[in-house]
Amino acid sequence: MRNRTPHLVWDWNGTILDDMRAVVGATNAALAETAVGPVTLDRYRELHCVPLPRFYERLMGRAPSDSEWVAMDEAFHRHYTELRVACGLTRGVEELLAGWALAGGSQSLLSMYGHDQLVPVVRGYGIEPHFLRVDGRTGPSGGSKALHLERHLTALAGLPGAAGGISAERTVVIGDAVDDAVAAAHVGARAVLYTGGTNSRAALERTGAPVVDTLEEAVSLARETA
Repeated sequence: MRNRTPHLVWDWNGTILDDMRAVVGATNAALAETAVGPVTLDRYRELHCVPLPRFYERLMGRAPSDSEWVAMDEAFHRHYTELRVACGLTRGVEELLAGWALAGGSQSLLSMYGHDQLVPVVRGYGIEPHFLRVDGRTGPSGGSKALHLERHLTALAGLPGAAGGISAERTVVIGDAVDDAVAAAHVGARAVLYTGGTNSRAALERTGAPVVDTLEEAVSLARETA
């Protein structure tokens, strides 16, 4: 009998990791490189988009120059690395990950955070064993999460972690941003979007994907897709 339990692809920043204060703080440090005033969390969520240079264009009122973008990107990552240390996992997510695995469900982690930084951080929080695969971004900042998810699912195909195999049509992406829904649609997967992270509820709802206020609700909705 075919396994109907969906495979979960979890986002990291703003979803599993409760790091929006660090993200906004690092963004303001990046903006300071161009003498642009600080942005609030609500403003960040309202304007955030990908690719990231377009997001900074919205914040600045003009496109950053190449040299400004390099300086801002470096400042963001330097300050984020410092601020992330104080961040914890989103409340209840450890129990959700453990419960999904205990029930025989498969799950993986996909992030646009740099892969070499992501893996040791995930390992440090003690949750790496819950995932069949952990994939962070390789290459420069920005890029397409849709293509990243496509490669992620290709790598997962054929793994023995879930009976019946892992395919896009039985995958649910749990994330906090519009680009999570765009990426899911690109590969033919579903998405459930969480309001505690990158984008405002209004922006998330415009994607047409289900929007929830807790990760517990996200997992319940994902389970219902079976």
